Amino acid sequence: MKIAMIGTGYVGLVSGVCFSDFGHEVVCVDKNPAKIEMLERGEVPIFEPGLDQLMERNVAAGRLSFTVNLAEAVEGAEAVFIAVGTPTRRGDGHADLSYVFAAAEEIAGCVGDGTVIVTKSTVPVGTNRKVAEVVAKANPSLKFDVASNPEFLREGAAIDDFMRPDRVVVGVSSDRAKELMGEIYRPLFLRDFPIVYTDLESAEMIKYAANAFLATKITFINEIAALCERVGADVKSVSKGMGLDGRIGNKFLHAGPGYGGSCFPKDTSALARIGQEHAVPQQIVETVIKVNEEVKRRMLEKLRDLCGGSFNGKKITVLGVTFKPNTDDMRDAPSLTIVPALIGGGAKVAVVDPQGRREGEGMLPGVEWVEDPYEAASDADALVILTEWNEFRALDLQRIAGSMASAKMADLRNIYAAEDAKAAGFEEYVAVGR
Repeated sequence: MKIAMIGTGYVGLVSGVCFSDFGHEVVCVDKNPAKIEMLERGEVPIFEPGLDQLMERNVAAGRLSFTVNLAEAVEGAEAVFIAVGTPTRRGDGHADLSYVFAAAEEIAGCVGDGTVIVTKSTVPVGTNRKVAEVVAKANPSLKFDVASNPEFLREGAAIDDFMRPDRVVVGVSSDRAKELMGEIYRPLFLRDFPIVYTDLESAEMIKYAANAFLATKITFINEIAALCERVGADVKSVSKGMGLDGRIGNKFLHAGPGYGGSCFPKDTSALARIGQEHAVPQQIVETVIKVNEEVKRRMLEKLRDLCGGSFNGKKITVLGVTFKPNTDDMRDAPSLTIVPALIGGGAKVAVVDPQGRREGEGMLPGVEWVEDPYEAASDADALVILTEWNEFRALDLQRIAGSMASAKMADLRNIYAAEDAKAAGFEEYVAVGR
């Protein structure tokens, strides 16, 4: 089957490459010529483990190609996926759907009868029906169907998530769309991965509800962590004890400096706005958003206390600035709140991150980018762990402590133990919820 993927961002590129590995002919299209040229050279514009090899294999097999020409991409395609950005709209928290509707209007003038137009982007309830209206208005004689197919890809593990999903959600309003989507996902169906067919509105809501619930788990454990610090409990033991309950599960129960990334911040904001518009306020979600911002401020207070009440004149080494390990994504990362506050307080900040520099240079002006954590920590007054990259989990703490001007560590991901840090020579060690 020929598939066109509109948009080569994180979701579009990963989905397009994986669909081609299913055996489909996939053409990925993007308006950015520089990005398409990069892809045609075999270079991947995002960091996702394993994606470069998978892309190379399917390009070589003739199943995957890239173009800036949308008409060329959709010609003969039975399914056209919209995987463009839906960023938070400034001022009101809504998802900005302008790219989705622009893509739908352009698609309408190029596709043939029988095409299924599938929204892969995360969109509010009702968007797919609006997409159908946009297409019908742009090309009244076109016979087409729409479908909603939200993604559930974790950055850093996206290929495995696509190939071995917990479930695939497909929202449809016609037998034709259901049949075609079944053919697209046939390789997963044959391996007994669940495919959930539902109506368009439910598919759209599943995506938002799932992300909001996961954001709630993170925020819940971060609030419990603050209480643990006051009462003398250890949040790692608490989260382990909670997570062993099968009704709760252990995922997303790791205390830290707050959630970030491309999904949770914008999706919780959008869901809160949807609730307000329909006079059904999502009070839990609204509180989650508020508390997550407070968590970042609480981390800053920890750092300020560690630095003796002021950042002025201090050299602070920050390990990790991406919102999570195994990605180069900086969107809404806690570092974007914490690092500027350190610099604004008069600190000199050295940053080490295996993948964060490409995006981070433009988002964190004024920091010094260093490749080696030992070099970065030399003569530092404080060491801050913001992202739990594997490279930071087994550092020679004694070597680092011995090279610092003041051996103080803020382990905001709880990857070390206080007794180990103290034994290595750190005079002060602070963590989250311990």
